[in-house]
Amino acid sequence: MFQGTFALSLDAKGRMTIPTKVRPAFAEAEGSFVVLTRHPDGCLIMYSRPAWAEKRQELADLTFNSRYWQRLFLGYAQEIELDSAGRVLVPPELRAIAGLDKEVTLMGVGRYYELWDAAALKKFEEAQSGAALPDSIAGFRL
Repeated sequence: MFQGTFALSLDAKGRMTIPTKVRPAFAEAEGSFVVLTRHPDGCLIMYSRPAWAEKRQELADLTFNSRYWQRLFLGYAQEIELDSAGRVLVPPELRAIAGLDKEVTLMGVGRYYELWDAAALKKFEEAQSGAALPDSIAGFRL
């Protein structure tokens, strides 16, 4: 279960260092990998490779009238290996889609991480803060 927020930076090549405490979740026998893909809220989502394999199959099994969602998630998905310094290269096309420039936020939200442009996340959260609670969370108590 992923949780927590990390303020990070992309370097000039578009690489991001995965926080040390997060890296074990992406380690496999043959290396460490993440899968990045597009999210409809304007960020990227980051899965471990095994978790993505399950999600990929679920998406592939959707009916034909779900093609948009298949294109959104499967069409933009890219598997990326962490380098020896624990960095991932965020592909330029995904950086452009999510508006990632320099300052980014990595946020654990359960089964995956979201990768946001830091300023875009702030704007998104401000816009959502005044919205009505959806039925799915209306009865939730802290």
